[in-house]
Amino acid sequence: MTRLPQDARLIWAGGVLTVLTLAAIVVPMMVDTDPTRIGDVLATRLVPPFTADANGAFHLLGTDAFGRDILSRLWVAARISLGVGVAGSLLAGSLGVFLGAVAAWRGGVVERLILALGDALLAVPRLVLLLVIAALWGPGLGVVVGVLALTGWMSIMRLVRSDVLGVRVQPFVEGAVALGVPSRRVLWRHVLPNALGSATVAISLGLGNAIVLESGLSFLGLGIQPPAASWGNMIAGGREWLLIAPWIALAPGVLLILTVVACTFVGDALSTPDAQARSRSRAATR
Repeated sequence: MTRLPQDARLIWAGGVLTVLTLAAIVVPMMVDTDPTRIGDVLATRLVPPFTADANGAFHLLGTDAFGRDILSRLWVAARISLGVGVAGSLLAGSLGVFLGAVAAWRGGVVERLILALGDALLAVPRLVLLLVIAALWGPGLGVVVGVLALTGWMSIMRLVRSDVLGVRVQPFVEGAVALGVPSRRVLWRHVLPNALGSATVAISLGLGNAIVLESGLSFLGLGIQPPAASWGNMIAGGREWLLIAPWIALAPGVLLILTVVACTFVGDALSTPDAQARSRSRAATR
């Protein structure tokens, strides 16, 4: 009775993310307008949606204060925001999976050092770490991805460590060890695939969080820098025009909310017992 709504939610969220990704790839190729070019500002600035500017060019979502087309900038920004979010969350997840598996498998001093480092970073609010590191390194695309990866692995590491500790005492692991399978192969081939259920959920939830954090950094001027477009700096560029031209900030804000909600639904659907059981069964048959 509870499985259908979860499956429907997963299908809806996956469909939304697929449409957003395809639109981010295709729409900028179909739009002739250069999203960074500033032309005749007086003739094209602050044009409302579904109207044409003084030069006769139609703008589906209007223009911003510099006369740039919102539609073309919106989907170019989607490329950057989605790409940065995916890259940052995947790098953070990979680092967390690796350190969590090593900590649980090796134990001893290695485990204590990894846990101590994770606890120290968890004690500091992530947004503060992001602001400090971004301010020290300077804004930029690579810096944002690196900051998201370096500040997002700690909780995933703890989840993977806990799951690996639970899986390593299972009979099939003891049987592999008794057969003389190398310890490294036992970990990466038999233990880890059965201990990634919680990590998968955390990474999918972390994707939305990473997109929000990237947008926050860009909004504050410490992320993607103009004239390059991201949802964060588009919202920042439209905040002073909210009463006159609300569409400037509204369009990227709606897409940002929609993306984060879809990522949350995916993580919620993957966290159900049925989904985790299916994942473990697939891993066990490898």
